[in-house]
Amino acid sequence: MRFPKFLLSFTALSILAVAGSASARQQAPAHNSARSEDAIKREVRHELALLPWYSVFDNLQYSVNGYNVTLMGQVVNPTLKSDAESAVKHVEGVENVDNQIEVLPPSPNDDQIRRAEFHAIYGQPGLQRYAEGSVQQIHIIVKGGNVTLYGIVASQGDKDVANVAANTVPGVFSVTNNLQVESGNAK
Repeated sequence: MRFPKFLLSFTALSILAVAGSASARQQAPAHNSARSEDAIKREVRHELALLPWYSVFDNLQYSVNGYNVTLMGQVVNPTLKSDAESAVKHVEGVENVDNQIEVLPPSPNDDQIRRAEFHAIYGQPGLQRYAEGSVQQIHIIVKGGNVTLYGIVASQGDKDVANVAANTVPGVFSVTNNLQVESGNAK
């Protein structure tokens, strides 16, 4: 039996269209999961920033791998650790939360250093702008007299000024400057 040429061409095009459609459907979930992971990252960042007890003396970090979120960092108040986990668990798409946030031990000496570091750093005229907003952009972590700075600053100069100011506080054993310079401003 012979088929007309136009019917063969139509059949071949139909097969290609179905194969192409199936291929696109197979590729779509990978694309959607990548978008979902980006959406989860944005929502986790948003939820953490809104926590009521999150302060300049806390450092909350996270990583997202698919639908799993790992929380990291250091907090002064143990309630903040559980609040962070609870907030992230309610983000749409999150299936698992691994809470590795460290609760810093209570210490009157560290509390005194925290206050002194805050005044030394945010008292600098060029750094006062980082104190604006609900959560300051330069975070000061103190553990056992050792200070670590986290956050994002606009320039290497701001990073250096914060480092010098942090090193002027009496009673500090060491200062680790983990401040990051905004992309494009590394000069």
